[in-house]
Amino acid sequence: MKIEIVQLENIRSHVKSTVPFTSGFNCLLGGVGCGKSSVLYAVDFCLFGDSIGRSFDYLLREGSDQARVTVQFLQHGKTYKLIRGLKRKGKSINQNFEDLKLYEDDKLVASMKTDAIAEQLKAITGLDRDLYREIVWFRQEHLKELLDASPRDRQRRLDELFGLSDYEVAWSNIAQYQRDYETEKRVYEKDPDVNGLQKLSDEYTRSSEEYTFLEMELDNSTTKLAIAKRALEEADCKLKGLEEKKQAIEELKRKEAKLRADATNMTNTLATLNQRIEGKKTIIDNLRQRQGSIDSQTKQCLSKLQQAGLQVNQPVESLHLCLAGFDDKISGLRADQEATSRHLQEDKKRTISLAQESKCPLCIQPLEGEYKTNLLERIKSENVDREKSISQLRVEIDTLQKTRSIASEAFSSLQNCVTRSEELKNRVDEEKSNLNALTTEFSDKQKQEAELRQHLDQVQFEVSRFDCSELDTARTSREQAFRQYYAADSELRTKENRKRDLFKRLDEIKERINLAQEKLERIEKIRRTIEVLGAIRDAYRSIQPKLRSEFVKVLRNFVQQVLDSLVGGEGPILNVAIDETYTPYVKSESGSDREVSNLSGGERTLLAFAYRLGLGQLIMQSRTGHGLSMLMLDEPTENLGSEDGSIERLAEAISRFKAIEQIIAVTHSEAFASKGEHVINLEKEAGASKISI
Repeated sequence: MKIEIVQLENIRSHVKSTVPFTSGFNCLLGGVGCGKSSVLYAVDFCLFGDSIGRSFDYLLREGSDQARVTVQFLQHGKTYKLIRGLKRKGKSINQNFEDLKLYEDDKLVASMKTDAIAEQLKAITGLDRDLYREIVWFRQEHLKELLDASPRDRQRRLDELFGLSDYEVAWSNIAQYQRDYETEKRVYEKDPDVNGLQKLSDEYTRSSEEYTFLEMELDNSTTKLAIAKRALEEADCKLKGLEEKKQAIEELKRKEAKLRADATNMTNTLATLNQRIEGKKTIIDNLRQRQGSIDSQTKQCLSKLQQAGLQVNQPVESLHLCLAGFDDKISGLRADQEATSRHLQEDKKRTISLAQESKCPLCIQPLEGEYKTNLLERIKSENVDREKSISQLRVEIDTLQKTRSIASEAFSSLQNCVTRSEELKNRVDEEKSNLNALTTEFSDKQKQEAELRQHLDQVQFEVSRFDCSELDTARTSREQAFRQYYAADSELRTKENRKRDLFKRLDEIKERINLAQEKLERIEKIRRTIEVLGAIRDAYRSIQPKLRSEFVKVLRNFVQQVLDSLVGGEGPILNVAIDETYTPYVKSESGSDREVSNLSGGERTLLAFAYRLGLGQLIMQSRTGHGLSMLMLDEPTENLGSEDGSIERLAEAISRFKAIEQIIAVTHSEAFASKGEHVINLEKEAGASKISI
């Protein structure tokens, strides 16, 4: 596992920070309270979601209600991103599960459930919370915790990490199994069926003989029941057929009543239709008489129009136009009459003017006596002709007006006759159509009546053929067959119940015999199991010290290799020895053992560092099959001074240590950070952490 990026929002002094990491030796450098250790605490929270203490007060920034941490890391060539958040609710601070997400190459693989995230993370990295805090993350002032622990506590803690404590637990648990098996064995040995197995076998033999005899009787009863059943089925079938026939006859009777009613209704319907047909014929005759009367009136009107001088062999609309011609003629004659009267008056005025003066009224020329006399005579003669013409025109106008009045009255009567004639024709056609429909319906109803009468005769014939005495005889036969069947069935059921009881009893006895035999076999197996468990307990008791001895040897080699790598030939060589309680010692050149408490501060720090690294490598190898790939160090320079160069030597030793792919160290020492391959500077401005690379 290699961390690439850590993003913090509202985590302690970090408002919004992004911290990048690389492979090799990474240093977080800064003064007190600038937010260095906060990065490591945030990574621990993001990975596992558990608080270091009782609450998350140490993480959430003061005055903030929400926080979020994102850790992006590499594992087995894939990029993973884990996001976890906090939220404040009242006085409590809890995880914000809506922010909880785990991505694999930008694909969401788990979210919102802590258990699912923990399961996925352990499957990916092989780390759980306890393993991470014990061998990956060296918290400040916890580096020498294992060295300073008592031998018994150290042995207990490391046995748990190596899995050796499981053997002790198994040894204790097996003792309980031994006791349980011994108790079970005693219970089986007191079981009455185990002790009375021969008595159960004798009872099973007697019941088997009775069961065989009962099976023979059941065969006879079954045959007898089959015969009674066939007789009952035949009686049932015959009775059912007769009952169905009776139901059919009852249905036919109902059908007969319905057919009779339908026939009666059809007869009434035919009578009604006949009356309606006669009524329609009477209506048509009346309409035809009215049509003849109207035709006579029409001829009279046409005769009057012909007498008035109109051509009657033309449409009614044309006759109406001819009537309008009368008005035109009368208007023309009146115009001629008025013009003649006007000329007559004018000539009268001229005559009076000539009589009084001898001047022409038109040209005002003087007139001579004879010419004047002739002119007066001629004017008088013309006036006489005009008066005759006016009288003649008046006579013609009166004649035309009378003729027009007669023609107009005849035309109006003709129009009325034509309209009524059309209405009567339509009415006659409609009544004829209705008469035809009624005639057709009458014919159909006559056919239906004949069919109903024929069907009714057939139904009455079928009803008369049924004999009720056969049904009574069939019912009596069926009752007798049923009583015989019921008696045979009761006998068979009694024997079957007895057979079931015997079979159940045989099963119970057989099961008890089998269980008793199984219990005897179980007693033997328990006896052998108790012996095996005793041997296993002895083996567990003896194997734990042997395995611990092997772990101690490997641990000593790992610690020595790490220590040699850290020292690198620049200081005195420290030879490490480790006893069965995992307690480390340093062997002097004279061969004497020096306890850790007798070492200098720098030596104790180097030894503690090497001891923890050796433990981490060994535990990861035993748990996951691969070594430790990441290390988190919080202020590893405790008890080291800058005057003697021990800080620089530790940093130089860590920078040379290539067995771990990524080391992230928090320090306030610039001398220590100067050996780092990737240095992240943290400063605090206005209460917020600032990061620079």
